[in-house]
Amino acid sequence: MSDKTLIQNARLVNEGRISDSDLLISRGRIEKIAPHIAADGDTEVVNAAGRYLLPGMIDDQVHFREPGLTHKGGIRSESRAAAAGGITSFMEMPNTLPPTVTLDALEDKYVVAAEKSLVNYAFYLGATNDNLDVIRALQPGQAAGIKIFMGASTGNMLVDNEETLAGIFRDAPALIATHCESTPLIDANLAAALEKYGPEIPVTEHPNIRSAEACYVSTVLAQELARRYSAPLHVLHLSTGREMELFEPGPMADKLITAEICVHFLHFDSSHYPSHGNRIKCNPAIKTPADRAALLQALKDGRLDIIATDHAPHTAEEKAATDYRKAPSGLPLVQDALLSVLELHHDGDLGLEQIVRLTAHNVADRFKVVDRGYLREGYWADLVLVDTETPTPATADRVLSQCGWTPFEGETFRSSIARTIVNGQTVFDGEAIVETDAAQRLEIGSQR
Repeated sequence: MSDKTLIQNARLVNEGRISDSDLLISRGRIEKIAPHIAADGDTEVVNAAGRYLLPGMIDDQVHFREPGLTHKGGIRSESRAAAAGGITSFMEMPNTLPPTVTLDALEDKYVVAAEKSLVNYAFYLGATNDNLDVIRALQPGQAAGIKIFMGASTGNMLVDNEETLAGIFRDAPALIATHCESTPLIDANLAAALEKYGPEIPVTEHPNIRSAEACYVSTVLAQELARRYSAPLHVLHLSTGREMELFEPGPMADKLITAEICVHFLHFDSSHYPSHGNRIKCNPAIKTPADRAALLQALKDGRLDIIATDHAPHTAEEKAATDYRKAPSGLPLVQDALLSVLELHHDGDLGLEQIVRLTAHNVADRFKVVDRGYLREGYWADLVLVDTETPTPATADRVLSQCGWTPFEGETFRSSIARTIVNGQTVFDGEAIVETDAAQRLEIGSQR
């Protein structure tokens, strides 16, 4: 296999521009970008045929379920689904079994990923009410960030001790990423639903139980703590229009507090619960059509800085639970995430330049990911070739996530992923996964 690949006749989308260019990869990195590059005899040539070449999506929030929950998915299966979806790097969350709340557990994940992952990887260290000393001992670059569940979570990962929260925001040596929902409000809303419906709560009540108010008050608290201690804060999976007033519009540079939106909040709203049921049950909840419209506008305004997935596979059997309370929250999304976002391009809502900024440039900049997220000479060649003329039916038989289903089933995306390249090596050829050992641990610079 050649260590050089030349992509010819591509339309490069990068740093606010679309340009007709060739791109030469050598030893995993981008060696040259120019209008015309000649191939020598040792170079593999890929004819892009006028399709768009983007930096690969960097997904800053996934749940790949390993260790401990591998009946749902694992790093091997879910990273392959990510590769087929044009995602070249992921950052994985700590609510596994055991939870990733010690430095040993964190490093154990890197060992597993080095063996199993098809795309680049980093992991969060999780916060608890009693691991502040572990957080203080975290070294720069050792984790993607520190994840705080400021709402209900699994195991002991709900952080609701005011002194501990203050200590984390004051002393954390890395970016803080928060899940913001108020557990007392959620508990009160659930009690009211039980009183009204008994145990047969309809899934349509989910956005009322995990309410907009529960999101808002928790996000306000996180922001207050961030400003008090000058802590870099990234608020995850925002779901309400009301919260958008809390975030600054405009470019991300120099923001202390940044905001993330996930693809399902842009695609679904509460009108889909009757048809999709528990399959779109997630935390925070998918909310009203008005919220969905406000989130899209916030993307355009720059109040939302990053698009991610919150990919969370559960088995179809688990999702089919008749008791709403027993159906787990989360959707498998990595394979269809970029295709879903490209629908906004087809609809005229977002330009390709904006999509690249939200899925690659801003992620690399916010998390201080070294030499990735851009099409630049000298950077690692993490690339996705997108065909905006060839549709992709969202059928279950193409799903690579171990759970075997997609919330988009029955829809047809207007684009397709023609190729995904990780560190210069093709990992998805447009039809099938190509097994490689190209994946690397993300190098992350100092975040605070």
